[in-house]
Amino acid sequence: MEDEGNGRAAKPGPGDIDTTKPSIARAYDVVLGGKDNYKVDRAVADQLRQTMPHIDDLAWLNREALGRTVRYLTAEAGIDQLIDLGAGLPTMENTHQVAQRHLPGARVVYVDNDPIVLAHGRALLQENDDTFVITADLRRPQEILEHPDVRRLIDFSRPVAILLVGILHHLHDDEDPQGIVDAYMDAVPSGSHLVITAFCDVGEEARALQDTFLSFLGTGRFRTAAEIESYFTGLELLEPGVVSLPHWRPDKPVRTDLKLYERLMAGGVGRKP
Repeated sequence: MEDEGNGRAAKPGPGDIDTTKPSIARAYDVVLGGKDNYKVDRAVADQLRQTMPHIDDLAWLNREALGRTVRYLTAEAGIDQLIDLGAGLPTMENTHQVAQRHLPGARVVYVDNDPIVLAHGRALLQENDDTFVITADLRRPQEILEHPDVRRLIDFSRPVAILLVGILHHLHDDEDPQGIVDAYMDAVPSGSHLVITAFCDVGEEARALQDTFLSFLGTGRFRTAAEIESYFTGLELLEPGVVSLPHWRPDKPVRTDLKLYERLMAGGVGRKP
């Protein structure tokens, strides 16, 4: 673990959290104002801020969109089972908190490949029998779908919500993100929903931020709105479609002339017929 007093990082042992390399979950925690991160993660966040000064605001737009989609899933669509893939570290208005506020008894499984998420998530959820955290790689759908704790909480004979919020852009094209999405949606029945938010290629400035992600984090593929929409192939794409995050069923009026950072992520919700 990192020694915050002298800035050193010990080499991780088996099962330890590797603080010598930046983590997607921890870098996201930095821009959300969290404290569950290390010097290497803060360095990445600082580089992102140099390219896009409003990256922290963008992270909160994504968090707010998560809240609105989960509220829709539970309060309107009646979905009481959610799998949050690439969930990241717990912060305010987590998926299970929003879901269980609107639909008591809703079951939520968080999945992340960073062991720090497991450590903090289980501490948060130790008295919540309807929510669980597992450490797994979302790029291996079958391992997650067959995981005993997933099977214990999720009944795959009934509709399930699959959440890929702020994570698909961390999959390279050669990792077959479409095939991964399809594998999850093939495993759930009619009436299930898919939620996606992802970085959107809206021009040269977006590509500059993509280059910063790729240089300092190693991932971060910005895709066009049409490419993001293609993930919903075979599903009923709900209104208003794939749009910039502030425009997905906002709680208050939103300007039509969004600023650049407000257009840098797009998302939507689809229903399996």
